Amino acid sequence: MDEVKGGRPASAEGAGIPGTVVFKLGTLGTVAADRFAAAVEPLGVKPKHVGLMVALAHATSASQQDLAARLGVVPSLVVSLADHLERLGAVERVRDPADRRRQILTLTDEGRELLARCTATAQTLDRQFTAALTPAQLTALQQALAVLAAEAGLPTE
Repeated sequence: MDEVKGGRPASAEGAGIPGTVVFKLGTLGTVAADRFAAAVEPLGVKPKHVGLMVALAHATSASQQDLAARLGVVPSLVVSLADHLERLGAVERVRDPADRRRQILTLTDEGRELLARCTATAQTLDRQFTAALTPAQLTALQQALAVLAAEAGLPTE
C-alpha cells in the first residue's frame, strides 16, 4: 500500500506530468470542449456564444461592458459574440436610456430556447463522458469539481 503524504498517496507524486491532476484535467477538458463544440455547431453557435447566453440567463439584462468584465474577456469579443447571437435572434440590443453610449443585451425567447437546446446537448455529453463511472464516483467527481471551481473563483453551478 502506498505511503500517504499530506492526504495523498506518495506514488502520485512520482508519476510525472501525465500523472498530475492539472495535466489530466487539461487533457480531459480539451476532449470535453472539442466534443461540446462539435455538438453545438449544428445549432449555429460555439461554446463562447453559449457562455454569453449563460451569463445573460443569470441576469435580466447587462451591458456589453459589464458582460466583458464578468466573463473576463475584452469588450470587442462580447460585441462579436453578440453580433452573431443577434443575427440568430437569440439576443436583443437596446441603447441604455441612462447612457446612450451603452448597449444593453437581453436574452430573447429564441435565445432561451437555443440555450435550452445547448443545455440538453451538454447533458447528453455529460452522460456519455461519465458513463464508465459508478453513481458514487460521479457524485464524488461532481463534489471535487465544485470544490476546485470554488477555489479557483469560478461559478460552481
